[in-house]
Amino acid sequence: MQRDSLHRFVFENTPIRGNTVHLNITFNQALQYHDYPAPLRMMLGELMAASVLLSATLKMDGALILQIQGNGALKLLVVECTADFGLRATAKWEGELPADFKSMIGDGQCMITLDQKVGESYQGIVPLEGETIAEMLENYMQRSQQIDTRLWLNCDGENAAGMLIQKLPEQPNEDADAWDRITILADTITNDELQKLAPQLLLTRLFGEETVRLFSAKSTQFYCGCNRTKVANMLHMLGKVEIESILAERSKIEVNCEFCNKQYQFDAVDAAALFIKKAVASPSTSTH
Repeated sequence: MQRDSLHRFVFENTPIRGNTVHLNITFNQALQYHDYPAPLRMMLGELMAASVLLSATLKMDGALILQIQGNGALKLLVVECTADFGLRATAKWEGELPADFKSMIGDGQCMITLDQKVGESYQGIVPLEGETIAEMLENYMQRSQQIDTRLWLNCDGENAAGMLIQKLPEQPNEDADAWDRITILADTITNDELQKLAPQLLLTRLFGEETVRLFSAKSTQFYCGCNRTKVANMLHMLGKVEIESILAERSKIEVNCEFCNKQYQFDAVDAAALFIKKAVASPSTSTH
């Protein structure tokens, strides 16, 4: 088993493609700063695996952000995956968490954002539909993107793994039964196979009669893009009055990154500089 890696594959002479992923060090590093309950670790692991699988189907220079909001004990799940498979994740919850996803999240919505470095970003929002994260994302892809997509996800608390199969729309299809046949075969996969088998062996075991081309592995890693400049910009957006009000109650402002737990501190001098710099950077208005 190649850990912390993604593999793309295609079914020859069909419009069907797929990916497999396995996360170990990436998963544990992303969650090391928070004491998440076991059920929540598993949900985050599944969503992290899904984010890599979906990112691998896109051509983008930026990040894919998966966000699930609910009215149950689990309030928020957020996973961000960059174009080169850098991952970070966070969650918010209250009280005891039930074991299954649907009871944990209740009613809510799924939001997928493509945060592009260049060009316009995209955001899609749909109601939560499905008993699992895999079903919920399958329904999102069908409802929002009209793309047939199947997902198999598993997390044991230390490792997260997944497989995606997708039918490309408006592509020549010499084998009309391929999608139904391949998804039936894929549905025989077990969590043990998903977690423990190397991609080549897994695909051979599942699709022994199909012609499958497997591509080279791509590495995954934990990555958090927070920095002092981004935090300063966020504070500036709160406004000078709000910042001065906070400083009146305490000697400094402390901001902790929800993903990596890094702390950023701003005292009164730092806070004043935020607005001075902005004022200097703004063009002056002439009265002549």
